[in-house]
Amino acid sequence: MDSLKKSLVKDIAKKYCLITLGCIMYAVGVVVFLQAGGLAGGGVTGIALIVNEVSGFSTGITAFILNVPLLLWGWKVFGRDFFLSTLYVIALSSVLIWLAESAFFTWIPDATGSDVLPLTQNYLINAVTGGAIYGCGMGLIFRCGSSSGGTDIPIKVLRKKFRHISTGVITMITDLVIVACSAFAYRENTLEVLFYTVISVVVFTVVFDWVLYGGNSAKMVFIISEEATSRSICSRVLKELDAGATFVDGEGGYTGEAKKVLLCVVKPVVYPRLRDIVREEDGKAFMIVCSAKEIYGEGYMPPDSEEL
Repeated sequence: MDSLKKSLVKDIAKKYCLITLGCIMYAVGVVVFLQAGGLAGGGVTGIALIVNEVSGFSTGITAFILNVPLLLWGWKVFGRDFFLSTLYVIALSSVLIWLAESAFFTWIPDATGSDVLPLTQNYLINAVTGGAIYGCGMGLIFRCGSSSGGTDIPIKVLRKKFRHISTGVITMITDLVIVACSAFAYRENTLEVLFYTVISVVVFTVVFDWVLYGGNSAKMVFIISEEATSRSICSRVLKELDAGATFVDGEGGYTGEAKKVLLCVVKPVVYPRLRDIVREEDGKAFMIVCSAKEIYGEGYMPPDSEEL
């Protein structure tokens, strides 16, 4: 019982450490690159950036105010655990964004006396770097079963309804609508700002999906060989790669000879070694390699895990 409690505490601690890291990356991406670079953004953060551009009101405080009703909706739909972790994300990220704004825009004035000092004036660097860091942070938060509140909550609801569409794609569509609205706020260089903002949204989507789904990907390999060599390949896969394997009976369509089809799933980093084993055991073996995006079972995601 004690070991079970220790394991549970360890899992919770690991989860919140990853969430904290995600919040830090989220705040850095938004403030240091998107906001400082004069770019718009998506989600509630994008709405808060528009409010900041128009009125000068704090992005972090605006995001927090907008998140409250959406957070209550998330509690009703997804339950208490989601509510608590999302509340932690909202509170921490709002504080981090506010601190980043204070440090970056107030404590470090530039030579011209402006209170805004972007690391670079290059829109492309700000768009790509900001979108990548922001997307990585949000991916970590979502992988932990949480969200940053705001539009993430209706996005998760839509994901449950449209299960064939990835979370990143739904996020991108939502963000592009908000970005289009930002045209009314960013009146100087509007087309240029919108162009690079769209780039940042696309980069965010790619990185977000990669972080969210990339760790679950693997190579699914069909190895067709004679029975004797199939057995030796299987033995080495089990021993050297510590991977599972399944035999499927087959028959050559042309020769009519009995074949053994070995089906195994391995991580991309292990796949080159699998190819070496097959070549060493049977240079004439026929291999079919596919990319598996989601795998449920021992060594991968639990069968009852939540769809991301």
